[in-house]
Amino acid sequence: MAATVRLGTCSWADEGLLKTWYPRGVSTAATRLGYYAERFDTVEVDSPFYALPDPAVTERWARRTPDEFVFHVKAHASMTGHEAADQETAFAAFRAAVEPLELSGKLRSVLLQYHPRLVKSAAAKEELSRVRALLDPLVPLIEFRHRSWLEPWEQTDTLTFLEQHGLAYVSVDAPATRAANVVPRVAAATHALAYVRFHGRNWKTWNIRGGKSSDRFDWLYSSEELAEWVGPIGRLASEADEVYALFNNNKDDFAPRSAVVFRGLLDEAGIAASGGIEPLPPQQTLF
Repeated sequence: MAATVRLGTCSWADEGLLKTWYPRGVSTAATRLGYYAERFDTVEVDSPFYALPDPAVTERWARRTPDEFVFHVKAHASMTGHEAADQETAFAAFRAAVEPLELSGKLRSVLLQYHPRLVKSAAAKEELSRVRALLDPLVPLIEFRHRSWLEPWEQTDTLTFLEQHGLAYVSVDAPATRAANVVPRVAAATHALAYVRFHGRNWKTWNIRGGKSSDRFDWLYSSEELAEWVGPIGRLASEADEVYALFNNNKDDFAPRSAVVFRGLLDEAGIAASGGIEPLPPQQTLF
């Protein structure tokens, strides 16, 4: 049986969402997460990349979401070459910060988005080969930011390497550009968990300097663009046990809006999906 494609966004508390997505009255940390969890059953938390959360915070995330809700958390910058650090020390600090979420059973994976400096090499592969042991039993999600890993002549070797080391390849939708820090759109599963991130296709802002992340990911997907992923996502759903599609186009409310469009396309194609629809209103009892 094919896996259900679980849709979500890469944060529930970005500035754009706070300004444009949440209705009046949904204005506290608890009510925002509750509102989000009524519409999606998975989320990627990207804020730990910048600063590790207090364990009390991750405990509240677990407590405020339904039992079946699934979290994916982005690794801290020190874990992926963005800051100089001892690898084991950095991973241990991260695990301590998210421990309550992991103990709740709701933390499924850790997104490791590597710095573009991680060019494919024997040394880079050696570094990656140590990741699984540092995160087990959490699933390591590997997102490359240097195209050397996914050049046509390198794809088979890269994907085979990830599969052999228990690492889940992150498929990405990003601008069609020749920039070295953008990888080709390759839909692949190297683990029982398949993961796709939608970054938008704004090549003009991808390498903008000094701007916000919402400037880089300023893109509202059209139905035609998302339709290109229906077939590949359907294939991933037949190959993997779990499939997640997370939207990172975090300008205004572009991410949840794109997820809603994609959910409609998946429904039309007969591909089982969750998230991206408004909850049914509570049933009223007539007396």
